[in-house]
Amino acid sequence: MRTAPRCAICANEREYAFSARVLKHHTADYWYCPACGLLQVHDPVWLAEAYGAPIAAADTGLVQRNLWAAVRITSLVFLAFDRRARYLDVAGGYGLLTRLLRDAGLDFYWQDDHCPNLHAVGFEADLTANCEPFAAITAIEVLGHLMDPVEFLSRWRNLAKTTTIMFTTELFDDSPPHPAEWWYYSFETGQHVSFYQRRTLKALADVLGLQLYSRGALHIFTDKPINRLVLRICTGPSSLIISRIARHQLQSLTFQDHHRQLSAAAAPWRDEPDNGP
Repeated sequence: MRTAPRCAICANEREYAFSARVLKHHTADYWYCPACGLLQVHDPVWLAEAYGAPIAAADTGLVQRNLWAAVRITSLVFLAFDRRARYLDVAGGYGLLTRLLRDAGLDFYWQDDHCPNLHAVGFEADLTANCEPFAAITAIEVLGHLMDPVEFLSRWRNLAKTTTIMFTTELFDDSPPHPAEWWYYSFETGQHVSFYQRRTLKALADVLGLQLYSRGALHIFTDKPINRLVLRICTGPSSLIISRIARHQLQSLTFQDHHRQLSAAAAPWRDEPDNGP
């Protein structure tokens, strides 16, 4: 007989939803919370195996996803937040999004405990106790990988000293989709363990003491008011136009970063004594 685990967000009892084969040889039980709508795997013992590589080979949408996110985040920061402030991309993968946003003129920094930084070297976040606060953190396709989203988001709010979190995740409506009818389960990779509805995100925002703004796959937790029309513009087709305007008005950090990295690379030998031929 299955024991019903408590919901990781609202602590209510959950109901057994279905079982599925994960990574082709693990049997996984999925539990659903009727109170907040969270669907979550119970006891994913295969995670070490699933993260043998930090980015799954089947994640062919990685580049397109970062391009999509860069346009919308650039638009949102330009119209709704402080465009001159510092921002942090949490669990930022290979650093592609951080690089794209810096290229757009936004002062973004990178963090990831499991993935090498390939594209934003030199812009790793300073998260010491006396670091400057960040205006917001971004977490692109992160929440689906978390067994305890409350702990994760609370910890990063404190580390980044911010009250704004911008993130993406696909949502479902009402009862959990049939296992054969939703690609986002990603049974083949084993990396997705939590699945959300809009009311789940509202419950999570309430726990964090923040407001939820949500449109499509892009969601924001914040204590700052966001104009609903601005949100619609920045998350729809018009975001392409807004991001181009933003890139035109903001000063791209591409060449500034280039010279900074050249200076950093040259620093060691500049200080060496010249002993002559």
